[in-house]
Amino acid sequence: MADILVLAAHPQMQHSRVCRALLGAAGRAGAHIERRDLYRLYPDYLVDVEAEQAALAAARLVVWLHPIHWYSMPPLMKLWLDEVFAFGWAYGPGGLALAGKDLWLAASTGGDERSYRPDGHNRYFFDEFLHPYEQTAALAGMRWLPPLLLHGALRASDEAVAAHAEVFADRLRRYPDWPEIADLEPDADCRVPADARPLAAADA
Repeated sequence: MADILVLAAHPQMQHSRVCRALLGAAGRAGAHIERRDLYRLYPDYLVDVEAEQAALAAARLVVWLHPIHWYSMPPLMKLWLDEVFAFGWAYGPGGLALAGKDLWLAASTGGDERSYRPDGHNRYFFDEFLHPYEQTAALAGMRWLPPLLLHGALRASDEAVAAHAEVFADRLRRYPDWPEIADLEPDADCRVPADARPLAAADA
């Protein structure tokens, strides 16, 4: 098991310049990094929850690497999250398996940065779409790190993609020695009360 876990989710990785370049760069960044290509591992969408939880438990830094699809994550990544971040394991009473770990998003968008403004066709600054990610981290007791983004990925030059991949690899090599981490405020306490969910029928 590695202390950095990179979870990549691209439905057509073979056609992706950005995700494929970053996943390859992670492989060259050190033996302490485990890479898991979710669409390769689970083409049938049957996620091995036990295996995924074991990989998460060993990691200090969890990286989500994916393109932005409809202002969110690709469908298999969402299914992975639904099943792996289980109540009582990742959050809720007794759900402390991820507490104290770091969560880092490395994402790309088809639209350029100008499109993510009130006067652009996406209407909002990109940070507005990250609140569900941040809250997921907080609910699991994880520290949300400033994301690494590449806007306008469809039109980015090969040189720009290569430079972005090298930044990604350098961050992985230097973790946790990032200047911005030292200045991060503690995340909000989002512990779920024990009575927040009804008892399962079998327990009633």
